[in-house]
Amino acid sequence: MNHIVYLALGTNLGDRLANLHAAINSFPSPIVHRQSSRVYETAPWGYTDQPAFLNMAVKCETDLDAASLLKRLKQIEVRVGRVESFRWGPRLIDIDILFYDDLIMDTPQLVIPHPRLHERAFVLVPLADIAPDFLHPVLGKTIRELLQAVDRSGIQRVSDK
Repeated sequence: MNHIVYLALGTNLGDRLANLHAAINSFPSPIVHRQSSRVYETAPWGYTDQPAFLNMAVKCETDLDAASLLKRLKQIEVRVGRVESFRWGPRLIDIDILFYDDLIMDTPQLVIPHPRLHERAFVLVPLADIAPDFLHPVLGKTIRELLQAVDRSGIQRVSDK
């Protein structure tokens, strides 16, 4: 059975655009890339004394369960060059699971839907490119509706794909 997943990708070190493409190109066969948002440059969130990020969202299909998907994504981050840092710190690549079908999951290792996505314009803006009508299974609002409630200032489109 194939599952539809939405992922957020972010990077603020090195060749940022190349980092995003390297991550997508590293998806193993159980993760099939279906669609990408535009790429956006955004100010850092949380810890602000660091370079600006490039962010995007992707839609994928997978037959992996959510925990196995997370494990594969963490392996991709390491392969692309991510080194663990402090929370919200600079990173070569970050890949977060935003949604996995309409699954609601809360474990110490993984929370789906991503618990703060509705607060983050840097996630919602790219996600709205590819899934504006996707209904958040906990909040009961579409991505478009969630986007209307956040400040989008300072987000600049970098590329169309």
